[in-house]
Amino acid sequence: MAKTTASESDETRLKKKVAEKLTGQKDSQGNEALRSLKKRLKRTQRKRRVVMLRKKNSASKKVAAKK
Repeated sequence: MAKTTASESDETRLKKKVAEKLTGQKDSQGNEALRSLKKRLKRTQRKRRVVMLRKKNSASKKVAAKK
């Protein structure tokens, strides 16, 4: 089973799904599918932020080491 490269990231795909589920919804509290989609979206956003911070911190350490 080969990995397929997506034209859009997981985050944008999840954002679209959440927005799609929200349209026509009166009460989003009771919808478990929507809740799980939101949780997955938050998880992917958190992962992206962590990776960005890790890259930023390692880059600054490399610059300081070269001086």
